[in-house]
Amino acid sequence: MPMLKDTTVVVSGGAGLLGRRIVRAVLEEGGRAVIADINPEASAGVVRDLVQQGFDESALFAVTTDMTDAASIRDGIDAAMQRFGTIDALVCSAYPRNRNYGRKLPDVTYADFCENVNLHLGGYFLLAQQFSEAFAAQGHGNIVFLSSIYGVLAPRFEIYDGTPMTMPVEYAAIKAALQHLARYFAKYYRGRNIRYNCISPGGILDGQPEAFIEAYNRHALNKGMLEADDILGGVLFLLSGHSRHVTGQNLVIDDGWTL
Repeated sequence: MPMLKDTTVVVSGGAGLLGRRIVRAVLEEGGRAVIADINPEASAGVVRDLVQQGFDESALFAVTTDMTDAASIRDGIDAAMQRFGTIDALVCSAYPRNRNYGRKLPDVTYADFCENVNLHLGGYFLLAQQFSEAFAAQGHGNIVFLSSIYGVLAPRFEIYDGTPMTMPVEYAAIKAALQHLARYFAKYYRGRNIRYNCISPGGILDGQPEAFIEAYNRHALNKGMLEADDILGGVLFLLSGHSRHVTGQNLVIDDGWTL
């Protein structure tokens, strides 16, 4: 039996690096996927690619959603409800940031820090708020936040030596806050049959410099940096009935990097 048979899952950031793989995994497990992304062209491309790969177009739906705009989120919820009749789960995988994101700590301005926190943490808050009300009205729901290992432990700055990269301070603040946000929502909506959990992946391969990958991998136990598909088992578990009594938790998938 597929894990997500007859389950409708909205994937915020569904046209992104992780989001599009989550969408595919939902379809592979018998579910219906709603791609909620701010970029309609990218969403259309994901739909086109999946249909070409043989997936049922009737199980796919794309809505253009700005996760920092409550009205846009509500419009997306209404459109998905009209298409599929119900929404069973939301995965928050979007990764919004401004053009100055990624600067080293002394160069981060107050305005940039606030904007990036507002976009990412604020956007996840607004998604959770609006979907929670819809889930409460229908009597069930499930929300999964994409957090990070850097929401669990302090940065290992030494792995960035010799590269133009750093561990952005906004990222650390956002990803740690998401884990507590899940717990807050879980307690607030107690008794409403809605679950809230986080996935905290380790580093995902995405064209990083070789020096960084080598330094990162020295802290891992087996594989090292992950492929995007390596987190899918955890996401599917939290979306499925196998985790029906799991809420307010953070699942770390990092090849032992945080040990």
